[in-house]
Amino acid sequence: MRLDLTPQEVVCELDKHIVGQKAAKRQVAIALRNRWRRMHVGHDLQNDITPNNVLMIGATGVGKTEIARRLAKLSRAPFIKVEASKFTEVGYMGRDVESMVRDLAAQAVSMVEKERQLQVEQEAEKTVEDRLVSAILTAAQFSAHTASDASALGSDRAAIKEQLRSGVLNNQEVEIDLQKATHPGMGMIAGGAVDEATMMGFQDMLSHVLPKKTQRRKVTIEQARRLLLAEEMSKLIDMEAVKEEALQRAGNLGIIFIDEIDKIAAKADQAHGPDVSRAGVQRDMLPIVEGTSVSTKYGTIQTDHILFIAAGAFHVSKPSDLIPELQGRFPIRVELHSLSKQDYVRILKEPKNALLVQYRALLAAENVHIEFEEEAISQIAAIAYSINGETENIGARRLHTVMSHLLSPYLFEVLDQIVPGTHINITPTIVAERLSELSNGKDLNHFII
Repeated sequence: MRLDLTPQEVVCELDKHIVGQKAAKRQVAIALRNRWRRMHVGHDLQNDITPNNVLMIGATGVGKTEIARRLAKLSRAPFIKVEASKFTEVGYMGRDVESMVRDLAAQAVSMVEKERQLQVEQEAEKTVEDRLVSAILTAAQFSAHTASDASALGSDRAAIKEQLRSGVLNNQEVEIDLQKATHPGMGMIAGGAVDEATMMGFQDMLSHVLPKKTQRRKVTIEQARRLLLAEEMSKLIDMEAVKEEALQRAGNLGIIFIDEIDKIAAKADQAHGPDVSRAGVQRDMLPIVEGTSVSTKYGTIQTDHILFIAAGAFHVSKPSDLIPELQGRFPIRVELHSLSKQDYVRILKEPKNALLVQYRALLAAENVHIEFEEEAISQIAAIAYSINGETENIGARRLHTVMSHLLSPYLFEVLDQIVPGTHINITPTIVAERLSELSNGKDLNHFII
């Protein structure tokens, strides 16, 4: 886990995937480094140092979500993205805000469990190999004609292991016994009157109490190896230790990205009709963001040190339309600027997962090589920028529409009319011809997402 990244290193890593937005990158880099700093102060102060939650303000498609997601990957921290508009006030039908913390806990458990699986994988593979050898020998002994044949098979375990390791037997079928997952029916419990967390916890408890059932399946050696490996790794992992570490990691390192927070910002004169619960959702968020205890099926998690990053376009509303208490829980505000034409050029070329890189890889899978002239790239960016200016501004997402329209003939005809090994060169002329309708503003509705 890289908690020791300096703010400059964090910004440098984010620059590999996101163009521009230096202010936002600096703020999240500082927030990440502050976690490392907190771990190195005296224990008497650690609990008092809380994260400075960040509110990112900017139009759609400028990089808000990508910044948060890449930040979590850098630190290998538990991360979830939620949409504020999907939550409802307590008492209304829908998801309550505590579900975001339960989702974070589940993500943390999955992350820690995968790490433990890597630690026990080699030991589990040895057990799986022995079980497969025994299954193969058992099947062979049943079909052996004489006792001497069975005896010969019994002394051939080493040879079978070698064949398993070389993959020679991968397509051979074998019968294996697998533990059957127990899913006790919950529909009859309390007539459906229990909440989601209680229901999941009760089901988890019953799955440990009820005896394990097995089922016999006939599968190929390759499938059997995969199924048995998962089963053996689960036996070697102490899930209680996994849950304990996951709750600690989620509580101290977790990141929750709340998107579309502007959708629950309502002015006082709008607090009626279908929007009546908006202010209620904000009030329900207050204790979660401020710090409280939330019960999950893995145990209780403290939210005091979870980093919350909220984002919204705020086209219709503004941050001051949020209730004052919630505004105070996001003390760091940063505005992401709209993308310029030059930014679109950089987005097409510079990021590791740039669109041009993606399309080159897609066509290379068909043994077709495609290249883009510099002037053609500039022209693509100019058209995307122009359409965003004339219609709804959806930021960098517009490039997906433009690139798809430009390259759709090649992607469609690649198997029938394009000879493998062909080199395609996208020139400004081709861009002008293919995107003439877009650049001239004709039938723009066809290309609006």
